[in-house]
Amino acid sequence: MLKLAIPLLRVSNAAAAEDFYCNRLGFRKEFVYRSDDSKPEPCYLGLTRDRIWLHISSFSGDGIPGCVVNFMVEDVDLLHMQLLARGVSIESGPVDQSWGTRELYVRDVDGNSIRFIQQ
Repeated sequence: MLKLAIPLLRVSNAAAAEDFYCNRLGFRKEFVYRSDDSKPEPCYLGLTRDRIWLHISSFSGDGIPGCVVNFMVEDVDLLHMQLLARGVSIESGPVDQSWGTRELYVRDVDGNSIRFIQQ
């Protein structure tokens, strides 16, 4: 039986990604793994926000930059205001979609699309 899905996004610079996801999007670092602790890269990070997990990795083979992750949210307009206050550049939205959702899109420094969706 399935219990949980955790998206994994590939990044080129773990420190820049950690800054974006933690200081801009409000995630919290739960763990970090480096094969060599004396080097900043490659790095694998586990992040959470509101009981939702996201993993980011600069290890080769862990996906490719430019992917998409969808997060279902309660209030996309409130989140939009919070992200603007943190200096996040908004790619699109909030916008009402023809399929019945309200959506907000941002991109991380590696071009991964982070989509916040309110049903």
